[in-house]
Amino acid sequence: MRPGILLRGCVGLVSALALSATGMVAFATVASAPAGAAGTPTVTVTPSTGIQPTGSTAVTVSGSGYANGSAGAILECNTDPAQPTVSLLGHPAPVSCGPNPLPGGSPGPTVVSTSSTGTFGPTAFTITTGTVGPPATGTDSTGGNAATDAAKYPCPPTTAQQAAGDSCVIAFGDATGTQGQTTISFAGKCAAPATPAGYDMAASDGGVFSFGNLPFCGSAGGIKLNKPVVGMSMTHDTAGYWLAASDGGVFNYGDAGFFGSAGSLPLNKPIVGIASTKDGAGYWLVASDGGIFNYGDAKFFGSAGSLKLNSPIVGMAATADGGGYWLVASDGGVFSYGDAVFQGSTGSLKLNKPIVGMGATPSGGGYWLVASDGGVFNYGAAAFYGSTGSLKLNQPIVGITSSRSGLGYFLVAADGGVFNYGDAQFAGSTGGIKLNKPIVGIAAS
Repeated sequence: MRPGILLRGCVGLVSALALSATGMVAFATVASAPAGAAGTPTVTVTPSTGIQPTGSTAVTVSGSGYANGSAGAILECNTDPAQPTVSLLGHPAPVSCGPNPLPGGSPGPTVVSTSSTGTFGPTAFTITTGTVGPPATGTDSTGGNAATDAAKYPCPPTTAQQAAGDSCVIAFGDATGTQGQTTISFAGKCAAPATPAGYDMAASDGGVFSFGNLPFCGSAGGIKLNKPVVGMSMTHDTAGYWLAASDGGVFNYGDAGFFGSAGSLPLNKPIVGIASTKDGAGYWLVASDGGIFNYGDAKFFGSAGSLKLNSPIVGMAATADGGGYWLVASDGGVFSYGDAVFQGSTGSLKLNKPIVGMGATPSGGGYWLVASDGGVFNYGAAAFYGSTGSLKLNQPIVGITSSRSGLGYFLVAADGGVFNYGDAQFAGSTGGIKLNKPIVGIAAS
């Protein structure tokens, strides 16, 4: 690592932040010594290794050894000392650093306050890949455009920069001039196999379990989540996936892009599911009241948010072309929007157990509903291949997903037990493993 420019520039950027009495961020003159700092300043990032080189990764950042009751900013930076700087309120800042720590910065500001003992965190932070900076707009120290030059110093660093010893770091500095940083490392590309076969499962703590030859692209298992994960969706090429939490937070891994979330919105009801478009450039979130939140190229076709439902919505599935979607309620009522054709429902039937999820055929011509006892109800082009309705389960079923051909399906239970039917091939399960939290969803190749 070559930290020269980072140590010089970031002191001006992250170490001069202070919170005024009005709560706004302001820059102060860097003091010569921190008052009340205890020990060597440290920064801890969890996780700090295996970060996916595409998309974004949610981590937590904490630290110690800083001034008591101070303020500072968390930044992600490329350490290449050849990079220019840009002036941020009179302070030279490396163009690679981001996000902009000031109010109005995107997605910032990433300003946190230290405790009475000089510690901070754990604080949620999103590590982004590709161009991270600049921390301010305008002309940089070489006379170039700061945004253009920032793209030359990405995270992870270019091959040439890595060969020269450059890396990426997470840095923090308090208002008195004390700064700490730690190196983060990125995993190899989360590559899809030539012939994908298998499935991924997600637990409510964000843990992800991959089976078959599908790549593991990361998880939120090591992060303290605000709310539990409730569902997952896989990219069509199987080289990435999204997790959705009940507060609308979205976590993306591999080549699954981040297009937005409802994490900062006051929701009427919690999120219960996620579905993605075929091209992977968007997704929908659905709440238990049938409210729909669409991001990227996922278009809004309607919702049940204004309806008085007999039972809450528990899941959704998208049509093959992304031109519509179905919602399913716990009583098996089905609501169709866009080009999603209504094929039938269990809304008028007396169920032994409530419906917990649905899966659509790859062609979009039909769908399956699954109950918590493993009973399967098929409609349209979705054929019936079997169920666990007559079996004594260790844990209830929580989800269903189609095989790649649509000539079979997988059921998954809360303990990670997998039941396969039709041409769906069993590739393993967590049924014999003691899980920290229950499984909540499954997505197959």
